[in-house]
Parts: sequence; C-alpha cells; structure tokens
Amino acid sequence: MGVRQSFHHPLSTPGTMARDEENEKLLHIVMFPWLAFGHMIPYLELAKLIAKKGHKISLVSTPRNINRLPKVPPNLTTLIKYVNLPLPQVDNLPENVEATTDVTYDVVQYLKKAYDLLQQPFAEFLESSNADWVLFDFTAFWVPSIASKLGIKTAFYSIFPAPVLAFFGPSLCLIGNDDRTQPQHFTVPPPWVPFPSTVAFRYFEIMRISDILSHNVSGFSDKYRLGTTIQNCDFVAVRGCTDFQPEWFQVLRNIYQKPVLPVGQLPTTGFAGGDDNDNDAWQWMKEWLDKQPRGKVVYVAFGSEAKPSQEEVREIALGLDKTELPFFWVLRVRRGTSDTEELRLPEGFEERTKERGVVWRSWAPQLKILGHESVGGFLTHSGWTSVVEAVEKEKALVLLTFLADQGLNARVIEEKKMGYSVPRNDLDGSFTSEAVAASVRLVMVEDEGRVYRENIKKMKDLFVNKERQERYVDELLSHLHSPTTQ
Repeated sequence: MGVRQSFHHPLSTPGTMARDEENEKLLHIVMFPWLAFGHMIPYLELAKLIAKKGHKISLVSTPRNINRLPKVPPNLTTLIKYVNLPLPQVDNLPENVEATTDVTYDVVQYLKKAYDLLQQPFAEFLESSNADWVLFDFTAFWVPSIASKLGIKTAFYSIFPAPVLAFFGPSLCLIGNDDRTQPQHFTVPPPWVPFPSTVAFRYFEIMRISDILSHNVSGFSDKYRLGTTIQNCDFVAVRGCTDFQPEWFQVLRNIYQKPVLPVGQLPTTGFAGGDDNDNDAWQWMKEWLDKQPRGKVVYVAFGSEAKPSQEEVREIALGLDKTELPFFWVLRVRRGTSDTEELRLPEGFEERTKERGVVWRSWAPQLKILGHESVGGFLTHSGWTSVVEAVEKEKALVLLTFLADQGLNARVIEEKKMGYSVPRNDLDGSFTSEAVAASVRLVMVEDEGRVYRENIKKMKDLFVNKERQERYVDELLSHLHSPTTQ
C-alpha cells in the first residue's frame, strides 16, 4: 500500500484551511456513484447529511449528469463539489449518453464499458484530491485497487437495501463459486438466509435481468463487479435501517465478515434552484389535483430505468380505465433519442378518460405529487427511492416490477404488508387490465385492502425519523474516524 501524498485541499478556501488545521477530524470524502439517477440521488442525499456536519464531499460523475443533478443547497456549496470526468466514447454508445435513463436496457452494457474507461482520470483526480475516503458504487469495482495505492480507504456504499445484497450472497459466490447456475435457482431464498423468507425473484423477474449473471460487452458481469467490490472494500455502507430489517443486516455481517453499517433510508430532501418551467408544470398539476376527490387519485410512475412493453402499457391503460378512479400517469414513451420504439396508448384512451385522468410524458415532481391530499395510492415499479417517498407521504403501494432489484424489493414490501403486487403470469410476467384494476381498487378503496393503507402509515417513523437518520450518519462518521479503519 502506498503512502498518500500531501496535497493542498482542492476545495478549500483560506478560511476552511485554517479550520482544517484546527480540527483534524474534518474529512474529505470522495463519492463515486454508478451512472443512474436511482444511484446518484441517494449518494447526493448522503453527501448533504455528511456535509451538514462540516465535512467536504467531492461527488464525481460525468458533465451531463452533473448538469441534470439538483443544485446543492446554498449553505452547503462550499462543502459539496461536483467533479466532472468526461465519459469516454465507445462503439455502440450513442452520443450524449451518460446515464441509464438515456438508453434502452440492452445498451446499458456499453455504458458500463465507457464507465470502466474512467479508471485513469479517476485515479488522476484521486491522486490530487487529498481524500480520506472513497465511497463508491459496485459498478466501479476497480476503485479499491486505485485507492489503496494512494493509501486511501474505501467503502462500498450500496443503494440496494440489505435484503437485496443478502440474497445475492457472499463475495466468493458472486465472483464464481455459486451453485446457483440457472435462473430458477434465483426463485428461492438462498441457504445462508437462516429464517423463513419469501425474498426471491419470480421466474420472469430473473429472466429479464439474466444478463447480470454473465459477462456482457464490458467483459464483467454485474455479479462479478459486486463480488469484487465487497471483497476489496474496507467496509460496506447500506441504504436502510436496522430498526426496519435487523435480521437482514445480520445476514450481511455473517456472510461478508466485515463491518456493515446502515446509513438510513435517506428520504429525498429539498434542493435549491428549480426550473421555472418545472414550477409552471407543477402549478398546472396542482390545480388539476386540487379538483380531484381526496385520497382517490392513483399516481402511476415506473422510475427512470424501466420501460414497459407496448402490451404492458396497453393493459395498464385499460386497467386504469376500469378502476373508475382518477389517475395521474407519468409515462416515458422513449428511453433516449436512440430509442426507436415509442410507446403508444390504446386508441381513444386519452379522449375517453380526459375528464378523470392525466398522462404526463416528461419529468414530474414525484414527491410533490405524492404529497398532495388527493393522491391515495401509488402504482410503482418498487424502486427503493420511490418506496421511501411513498412511505414518507403515507401512500399505499401497488407493485408492478420490471428490472434490477425491483422484484426483491417487492417481496419485502409484500411481507411487511405495505403493498400488493399485481397478479402476473410467473413465467412471462404478463398481466391483465382486470388484474391492474382489481389491485388498484383493493389497495386504495376496498375494506380488504385497509391493512396496506394502515401499515404504510405505521412505517413512516422508521423511514423518515430525523433523529434516527442523524444517528446513522453520526455512526458512519464515527466509523470513518475510527483508528481501526484508518
């Protein structure tokens, strides 16, 4: 391991330099998330909480992503700095693509290939950064080897909740010694989970992401990236809280044999700035929502990653029609300019439902919509940020999974009776409009679904309790300061 060189802090002003000398406990932490907004936003939320304690954060990403990230609050602009690393061009990656939201799922592997080419510029930045720690994402599995040469410690900061990490298992399994060689092996809980659990993929869920089990054009599978990351980092920080899932954190500590720290659920907080056009759009939305009956609007959104198929869009649309409830549907019809398959709604659908429904085809302020009193339920993909926002705003969940960890998240939500999954064909994931309508009505209006509406409210304190969130951040910082981790 090399000795970290002494550089002037690139983020310091004369005033903060003096404060650093007076108080050596102030840290400089580099954060390096994967190029997906479902990763970058939780990294930024944790950055804000750490910066509030006086520590410096360098959040590293690519120029276009940084331009799209929320502005840093004015009181933290001297402590949180965005670091631009231009994304190298690779074949088959369209121009101006810098995040998963810009491309269809099959092109994401080329984004990983480009991301791996950031190793050299990241190493050069790190060498001049005078950083104390790097908190990095599993995709950048090569970070520990770079950091260790500079004497910088690393932590894998997982935006995936504890049950997801636990399901995939210890690093040796992920790197290659895994008995689970077929997709159906991932439809049952693994042997290292010592308690009864339903947390596993359904067959269609694992088939949709079966490429994570094998090498892609980047040369490395997601399993390998995750396993190498866990094996080589100094400790693991996980989005979530032990109060909500103590047994799953214990599984992680058992299988990783290294410290595993919760960092809290990281509910989305307010940001500075905001485009006037966004404000105009919200004003229109609010006026529409104000006219709807209290607790009767179903909000529909599937995050920045998922793109339903044409057939799925058809059944969702017809299902919303059959609920006879008002709805607000955020529908991304394309993923980036290279996506040639634009989703279409059933003929006459918008005209037929215009009195009680909105189909919104661009970005929408999800937290504001969920917070409106007319919204009573959320038809969601089960991405964890959306789950946290729904709990914060006390909106019961109807689950329709598409990609990534969403299936495992959905099992957790089902077990806790915080939401209900739309019934689907286990093999191909198909579902009917009748199933959509019945599920939405169950969760939102029927007596039988009262348990979901009540449980989501009971969970709120576990997810958005400020004192608990502060405690997790303090414990993380204590670990970063600990002599055993220096």
